[in-house]
Amino acid sequence: MTTATISADEANITPKTVQYDDLWGHPKPLWMLFMAEFWERFAFYGIRWALTLYIVAQFYNGDASGQSFASNTYGSYLALVYASAIFGGYVADKIIGSQHSILVGALIMGSGLFLIMLPDETFFMIGLATVIVGNGLFKPNISNLVGKIYQANDKRRDNGFSIFYMGINAGAMVSPIITQWLASTLTDTPMMDNYKAVFGAAGIGMLISYVWFYIGRRQLKGIGAIEKSPIRTKRLLYVIGGSILSIAPVYALMAYAGAQVLAWMLFVLFIILASMLFKGAKKGGKIATDRIIACLIMFVFNVIFFMFFEQAGSSFTFLAQNIVNRDISDAIEFKIAWFQSVNSVSILIFAPIVSILWLVMSKRKLEPSIPRKFALALLFTGLGFLVLVYALENLLDDNNLIPLWPLAACYVLHTVGELCLSPIGLSMVSKLVPPSMAGLAFGGWFLSTAIGNNFSGILAGSMSGETGMTVASALNGFDFSFWLLTGAGLLLFIVGPFINKLMHGVK
Repeated sequence: MTTATISADEANITPKTVQYDDLWGHPKPLWMLFMAEFWERFAFYGIRWALTLYIVAQFYNGDASGQSFASNTYGSYLALVYASAIFGGYVADKIIGSQHSILVGALIMGSGLFLIMLPDETFFMIGLATVIVGNGLFKPNISNLVGKIYQANDKRRDNGFSIFYMGINAGAMVSPIITQWLASTLTDTPMMDNYKAVFGAAGIGMLISYVWFYIGRRQLKGIGAIEKSPIRTKRLLYVIGGSILSIAPVYALMAYAGAQVLAWMLFVLFIILASMLFKGAKKGGKIATDRIIACLIMFVFNVIFFMFFEQAGSSFTFLAQNIVNRDISDAIEFKIAWFQSVNSVSILIFAPIVSILWLVMSKRKLEPSIPRKFALALLFTGLGFLVLVYALENLLDDNNLIPLWPLAACYVLHTVGELCLSPIGLSMVSKLVPPSMAGLAFGGWFLSTAIGNNFSGILAGSMSGETGMTVASALNGFDFSFWLLTGAGLLLFIVGPFINKLMHGVK
């Protein structure tokens, strides 16, 4: 049985100490959160592979000149998805609690996914803006709840986040396979019309996530919930109204500001957030302040990681479409969407291996520190780009196509890098940051991811240029990616001991 302590800063929340029965070695609510996140990720990854292809097909009639716009739009969309988490974390911490934030967010996301089915660029952008607003309320708060069902000194917390992360990737593995089948097999209509079935399936997945969490939240026994009262109802209505109104400015940012302007806005937002976290930590003394500084440093390296990792939905998609020979045999073609599942399958295979490796190394006092795990993530991601550079320089066939395996190998190497960073980062935030600022800090983690995602769209757009991706432009972009990632990884290895001192014993 597990005991979880609820933060005193979450006003009007039911009992201060909650006891949970264990299921398969972890608090029972973990598995409910696992499945709620599974369906949310089913929705998110179900459309990930299709967005850039749909933009080019629907709004540019398939002309390669639309690739740059599609990549920038995709990067801006991802950036705002993660940036909105900072507001969702604040809303949960200060206004309506995590549970209601998740429920409201799920309904808004589902509405947006159905909206993007409409074959109009304005409605498409409004739909993406709606998804962004809903995700901001959903994403940081379900991660926050995972941390709260464990005691502060519970050694199972890291493994709990790893299990939760496998839930993310189980949904991400299944959805591209299903949605690719819907897009290519369900009907004989033009592909741009079939993409609408992809978006509709994602919307249904989001509704399942809502129902699953709505029924299962009783298991949380009050964690993340605010007691029913007229004030709660009033606040809930304000949040719903504010969320609907916020769709318009998010749409304006995507449709008119552009990725470059958005980059500056996100940078300013990051400075504001860092100042808020730093100011709050100073009240807790030197240790709390040092830990926040360490957290912020790691956020910067997270930006670098996701700038290159998120090429998966943009430059890698166009590479797979135009420069990769995807024929497995005369009768079998490796579908573009399946590359997204390579990442998820690799996580399900390697996540247990990596967890066991950390455990064995820990017993022998050889486990890398958090900064050096991040450094390994950067180096493995850089190695993935090196494989692509090698293929583009040495393995082109008579049709200027590279084999299937280098891109698949790149996804696998990026997956290993992801396992060294993403679950570790979520756990790091939950351990370094005072409970009163947990939602804001998780928002900060996702904001740093947002900045990286926006840069990823800018980089992918530069590789496509005005005429679409070519072998030469891909080679230049991937070569740059390898050298920057390698340099950042080596730097982090060197400064790792300094960052460890700032963490004051947090492992």
